Amino acid sequence: MSLKFNYKRKLFLYYFSIFSVITASFIAFQYNREKQFRIVQLENTLNTVTELTNNFIHENNLISNHQINLVDSLLKIVPAQDTRVTIIDDKGKVLFDSFVEDYKTMENHLNRPEVQKAKYSDVNVGSNIRRSSTTGQDFYYYAHSYNNYFIRAAVVYDIKIQNFLKAERLFLIFIGFLFVITWLILLYVTGKMSDSITKLKDFAIQLQQNKPVKDDYEFPNNELGVISKQIVSIYKTLTETKNALALEKEKLIKHLFVLNEGVGFFSNQKKSVLTNTFFVQYLNLIAEKSSINPEHIFEISELKELQKFIKKHVEKNKEIINPNNLPKLEFKIKKGGYYFEIKCIVFQDRSFEIFINDITKLEKRRLLKQQMTSNIAHELKTPVASVRGYLETILNNKDIGTEKKDYFIDKAYLQSNRLTSLIEDIVVLNRIEEEVDYFDFEDLSVSKIVNDVVNNSESLIKDQNAQIFFSIDENIKVKGNGSLITSVFQNLIDNSLSYAGENVKINIDMYHEDDEFYYFSVIDNGVGIPEEHLSRIFERFYRVDAGRSRKSGGTGLGLAIVKHAINAHKGEVSVKNASEGGAEFYFSLPKAN
Repeated sequence: MSLKFNYKRKLFLYYFSIFSVITASFIAFQYNREKQFRIVQLENTLNTVTELTNNFIHENNLISNHQINLVDSLLKIVPAQDTRVTIIDDKGKVLFDSFVEDYKTMENHLNRPEVQKAKYSDVNVGSNIRRSSTTGQDFYYYAHSYNNYFIRAAVVYDIKIQNFLKAERLFLIFIGFLFVITWLILLYVTGKMSDSITKLKDFAIQLQQNKPVKDDYEFPNNELGVISKQIVSIYKTLTETKNALALEKEKLIKHLFVLNEGVGFFSNQKKSVLTNTFFVQYLNLIAEKSSINPEHIFEISELKELQKFIKKHVEKNKEIINPNNLPKLEFKIKKGGYYFEIKCIVFQDRSFEIFINDITKLEKRRLLKQQMTSNIAHELKTPVASVRGYLETILNNKDIGTEKKDYFIDKAYLQSNRLTSLIEDIVVLNRIEEEVDYFDFEDLSVSKIVNDVVNNSESLIKDQNAQIFFSIDENIKVKGNGSLITSVFQNLIDNSLSYAGENVKINIDMYHEDDEFYYFSVIDNGVGIPEEHLSRIFERFYRVDAGRSRKSGGTGLGLAIVKHAINAHKGEVSVKNASEGGAEFYFSLPKAN
């Protein structure tokens, strides 16, 4: 408020000073003019007295007749009876004085100021205000020079005459009233003129102090107010844009920190501007040193290709960068069992972004698929070759016997079934790996699923003279996909029937539960699994006895399907050999809601 008042006061004082000087000059001029008018008016009155006296003297030839004292009779009939009239000859001798009886004894008046002025003036008149040495009173003297004498008229210079010579009070009152009115107008005008400035100043102070800007700024309806409104409007637009950019920046930063990729932004001076946690983490995995910061990326020997690219396009190259063709770099490195994809892009201002992506899973999956493809080709090769061999034998031996021909056809049929099972298992396994999020999950009765699997395997159970025991309560329900859970129990039962030997007994049970999972077991009393193979039993196409597996028609994918299906349900699976012989599989499945 003090700053606002000071500015308003300064603006007011500036205009008020100009007005005061003009007013004072006008008053001085007008006052002097009024005073001169009053003096002229008074002198005209005194001049009238001198003229009347001169005419009276001249007409009556009073000086020649030595009757100058008769002038006294004239003064009795003129309007200005309080006027002192003195007649002085050209030598300065007083011939007559209406206020002094013994005027003949008065001293010489030739050197009196008013007489001297009248004597030497072009208009033969002179005036003066002074104290009379004869009467001791103050007089306003007016002397008029004639041919051989002076006639001096004077009035006592008392309060009455002083007031008469002063300017009219009404004039001063009017000027004072006009001054007050003008002062109020100036106060109002300067207030209006300073209003926009002070509001704009308050607005600037609020910005400087980072205070929230009010929306109730009202500026005067003038040019300065329009400018102020435009400034406020521009600021609000900039503020909205700034806030929007800040919000987008905040979104970008949060987005960077939820990414699983490492992202780092650097200035053209190679200073770190923004990096997320994965960027730092991946750098520490790549570098040989530990506990490094983002700017150490330019010292890591494994990233020489990146450093060379940065030196070329950021440090040395001063050519203008085409925004439609920004310099880019992309390469891959392997470090400590990890695979990383490195990307870099340089922007127009030579700042740059570095992107580090952990592609270990993708690479391992690629290698795994490559291995799986090789395994699939190897696994398909045998049944395809067998089918082709049997068919070629039949085709090349037209006279082969019916019994022999049926034998070869049966063998080809068995190999085609094995080939079909292999393809179906591959399809199931790929679906579990790649489309697990698209499987439908529902509440399922485990007892019903196990019963259906046992019924489906009834012929194989009879052939193996096997027995399956299960006592799972019908109220036990899990949350899962029916096809996948069925494949779990189907493959575990088939595995025991195929590899445990004849007369095998298989027990299926729900042996434990907690708040989230049911725990199941599938245990047989067969030959078990050699210890050296237990850790790899769930791998694709892994067989303990490859010859026996192919003979029994196994694809080598059954237990891999079991593991992936259970993992898809957030469960775990494990295997061990029983102390008295046989294999024991343990796994968990989530409870239904």
